[in-house]
Amino acid sequence: MFEQDCITLRIKPYIQPFERELAFRELTALAGEFNPAVLMPADGEYYRVLRPGASPQYLIDRLAYWEFVAAPQSVCTRQVRREATTYLVRNRIRPAESQTQLSFDTDSVPIPNRRCLRYGPHDIHEYRGKFFPQLVKALFNYSGISAGAMAMDPMCGSGTTLLEANLAGYEAVGLDLNPLSVLITKTKCSILRTQPERIIEQYERMREILIVPRRQKGHLAYFSNLPQSDQRYLTSWFAPHVLEDLDYVATLINGMPTSATRDLFWLCLSDILRTVSLQKIDDLRVRREVKPDANIDAIAEYLSQLGKTVRHVVAFLLEEGTTEYKKFEVICGDARDVAKVFESRVGKVDVVVTSPPYATALPYLDTDRLSLCYLGLLSRDAHRNADHQMIGNREITSTHKAKLWNEYLESKFTLPEEVRDLIDTVNDAYEKTNVGFRRKNLPALLSKYFCDMTDVLRGVNDLVKHDGHVFFVVGANHTMAHGKRINIETGKLMGLIGETVGLKLVESIPMDMLTPRDIFKKNSVASESIIHFQAQHHA
Repeated sequence: MFEQDCITLRIKPYIQPFERELAFRELTALAGEFNPAVLMPADGEYYRVLRPGASPQYLIDRLAYWEFVAAPQSVCTRQVRREATTYLVRNRIRPAESQTQLSFDTDSVPIPNRRCLRYGPHDIHEYRGKFFPQLVKALFNYSGISAGAMAMDPMCGSGTTLLEANLAGYEAVGLDLNPLSVLITKTKCSILRTQPERIIEQYERMREILIVPRRQKGHLAYFSNLPQSDQRYLTSWFAPHVLEDLDYVATLINGMPTSATRDLFWLCLSDILRTVSLQKIDDLRVRREVKPDANIDAIAEYLSQLGKTVRHVVAFLLEEGTTEYKKFEVICGDARDVAKVFESRVGKVDVVVTSPPYATALPYLDTDRLSLCYLGLLSRDAHRNADHQMIGNREITSTHKAKLWNEYLESKFTLPEEVRDLIDTVNDAYEKTNVGFRRKNLPALLSKYFCDMTDVLRGVNDLVKHDGHVFFVVGANHTMAHGKRINIETGKLMGLIGETVGLKLVESIPMDMLTPRDIFKKNSVASESIIHFQAQHHA
């Protein structure tokens, strides 16, 4: 059945067409050309590589969209084993039991039969705009970078790129203006370096304390140290008994030694704030919803979230075993200044994979308002100013709107013609029309977005090596004027902007987007593209 110097692989049968394309590309980049017209049984898809340029073990360790490699014995890919750790979470076993339950061998790996995106540290904290870890891994493979390379994400969000970079053996560098994003990314990468036994020990200690009803109530030791303005704001969003429960948990976490585990426990508390607050759960903005206060049990919600997250992380770490990871660095800063922030890395970055904010589509910082206040990451008084700095923001004052529009008129010819045409078309459609303030603000916000992204792409171009790869995963948007749809083809326009700053546009890969299963699914973007550039100017 198997020829000498032949490797047979099975592709994941449930993946989307664009993922199949990436699967073939990553395999070709790692192993060389292959024949797709062999061995196609009814229960899956098999492909054969003759005289591959990589060892079977290398393919097992690296591939993202393949289930197993046979040469001739079949061995599950490392990616499948990582995803399979989620089955322990579904079985709801205690984290301490993971050490005896997790004993995958060649024949016992529970191969997932559907997409698995939240395995291990990827499960830490809900986050809107999160992109697929397998996508990032496949793009790393496709780029052909070697072990020890440097990967970067200038708008790192929840840290998917940095985490996958560390798992692939790369140095990881990231930047984000949202302090909660920085904390999530830092925790995901740091937890890789934590002994699972230590996480289990801290979890069991916390659980034992919280399952016992406490006698003393009323004193808010943690909450009373927050700024007065934040205390007033948070009091309007949480019932008094919920604030007491949250404070009890927060005080316990504060008493833990500084560590990645402590940060993990903080993020689990952050993750339940929407659920136990008086806001609508699935709304991107913080909007009030009438809820029966008595039905909110913050401690039960926290224990549930903590247990689920710890099970994910512990099972993953046990499967990974002892591993030496390359260093990572994540900084709270502005992506428009990325080349200044990482000045020492100019011309040294091998690959960039990022999913930048969409043009005025999401209230990125506002979504995290409760967490930013409660965790002391960004006070309510500083929130508005920080939101105006965010790329892709939707909020704007009349004064700021006029300022932005004047700046656009002064510098509009630095933007590609198609970008200018879009902004001017939207402005002409709304300028003399009786529409809401959000549509009136759109031309100025679009001009800000594309000027901001020009600065980001220019900085990225400075940082990436000659012939280094840059992947931007971007989503399209649209607006309506006089009953007509005006498309905001962000991917196409981003490609044009990239070329103006010196990047070479290689291609645009369309993605067939799936409906997300998270709490923000109604706000998902219908179409996205992977915009692939290469840097050209570094010797």
